[in-house]
Parts: sequence; C-alpha cells; structure tokens
Amino acid sequence: MKSSYLIGALTFFLISMQLSAQEDSLLVDPQLVIEEPAYKPYDPLSPARAAFYSAVLPGLGQAYNGKYWKIPIVYTALGVGVYFYFENDRQYDRYRDAYKSRLAGNTNDEFYNENGQPRVSTSGLIEAQRFYQRNKEVSIMVTLGLYALNIIDANVDAHLQQFNVSEDLSLKPNLDYDRFSGTTGYGLTLNYNF
Repeated sequence: MKSSYLIGALTFFLISMQLSAQEDSLLVDPQLVIEEPAYKPYDPLSPARAAFYSAVLPGLGQAYNGKYWKIPIVYTALGVGVYFYFENDRQYDRYRDAYKSRLAGNTNDEFYNENGQPRVSTSGLIEAQRFYQRNKEVSIMVTLGLYALNIIDANVDAHLQQFNVSEDLSLKPNLDYDRFSGTTGYGLTLNYNF
C-alpha cells in the first residue's frame, strides 16, 4: 500500500512539474528574444563602390562598409611606409652630398673626424648611397602594396557583408539508426531552401 501511495505521489509530482514547465515556456521575456542579424539587401555594385572609395581616399571604403576601426590601421600602415621613404631619402642625400664634396676635393664633410681622417671611405659613401637608394625603392613598393591591400580589404569586406548565413543553407552531421538490422549509419545532410 505504501508503494501505491509512493507511485501516486511521484506521478502527481511529475505531472505538476510538467504542467508548470509548459506554463513557463509560454511566457516569453522580450529581452531574451534573439533577433536574427539584419543583412543588407544584395547590391552587386557595393564591392566595386567600396574599392573605388578606398582608391580615391584610403580608408574611405572601410568607412563605407561601416568598419571604422580599420581606418587608423590603414593610415598607420601607409604613414609608416611614407616615413621610411623620407628617412631613407634623407640618409641618401647625406651620403650623396658628402660624396660630391669629396669629388670636389673638400675634406670638411661630416664623415671626417677631428684629426682630419675620414671615418667613412669614398667607396663606403658609394655603398651607403646604393643601400639607401635600394631602401627608398623598397619603401615605395611596400607603401604601394599596403595601398593596394587597403583597396582589396574594402572590396572583400563589402562582398562578405552581403553573404547571408541562415538556416536556409546548413550542413549538419546526422546518425541514422536502422531498426531492422540494428546498425547505425553515419551521414551528412545539406539543406538548401529556396
């Protein structure tokens, strides 16, 4: 008899828990509702427009895409390339002026010490000019590469903003249990809804 009371009480408890769970699930807190991300409508010219804006003014394509945090990175990268170009140009001019001064027969350029002895030989001045000339050219190439990367970034980012990831297109693994043979089959489903 005790067991029938215990089973009855357990059944009542489970049914009441189930009813209260159903009742709570119907109440939806509006703050907990997760909204799907809003995608921009498809605009086939948006990537070209973003690339054009970045080509006209670096960082403008990133602003067009709404990625404002990338603008300081773009200007820092281009600024570093321009800085190294001008610094290498200044050093190149120093060594070129000293070399021209030595060719004219002067012994008072900045590469002489207090005793009148050259700290840098004439061949050293020629090598330094070649070194800084090559560094100037590398700085130009790196700056142009970063400028092109700015344009590519704006274009790719505009493409990816229009990429819609929703449940209409999903790839999910699944297990299929065969009741007749008692074996499990593994599979992969691809759902594509129009």
